[in-house]
Amino acid sequence: MIYSFLKGVETGDVPSTQAPAEEAKPQKINFKQYFKKDEVVCLICNKGFKTLKRHLAIAHDLKPGAYRKQFNIPAKYKFVATAYSEQRKKDALDRGQGEILAKARAVRAAKNAKPVVVAAPVAPAVKAKAKVVKAKAPVPAVRVKPAVPAVKVKAAVPAKVAKKK
Repeated sequence: MIYSFLKGVETGDVPSTQAPAEEAKPQKINFKQYFKKDEVVCLICNKGFKTLKRHLAIAHDLKPGAYRKQFNIPAKYKFVATAYSEQRKKDALDRGQGEILAKARAVRAAKNAKPVVVAAPVAPAVKAKAKVVKAKAPVPAVRVKPAVPAVKVKAAVPAKVAKKK
């Protein structure tokens, strides 16, 4: 079949019995098959990893967002194996990282919180009638260019005047 096709191309007689190209339908992916408890499988090369983000960056030069978009992966699927993530969390809690993190968050929240100032109410009869003067912001100085002197137009030089050397 291939030989006859190439022979037809060589002679200029291309057979028109080609089947129309079918549209590429997006395959439905069983995400549970690729996002397992112990590993996450790369949909490009079908290799399993504990964490997929670094593999995508190094091997395929892809960012996680582009990878999700390419394969229509919902955000609920993480690029880290569940067992690996749970083990890392357990190890961090055993080292006391949870308490350190909670303290750091409390310090940051205290820093970012604005102090609440409660003003004492002033009785209406005691109010002093002080004139409130708002300070105006200084206006930037405007530079004024000096006036350009008028250009004097010289009279036309007669053609018969010779230049002296």
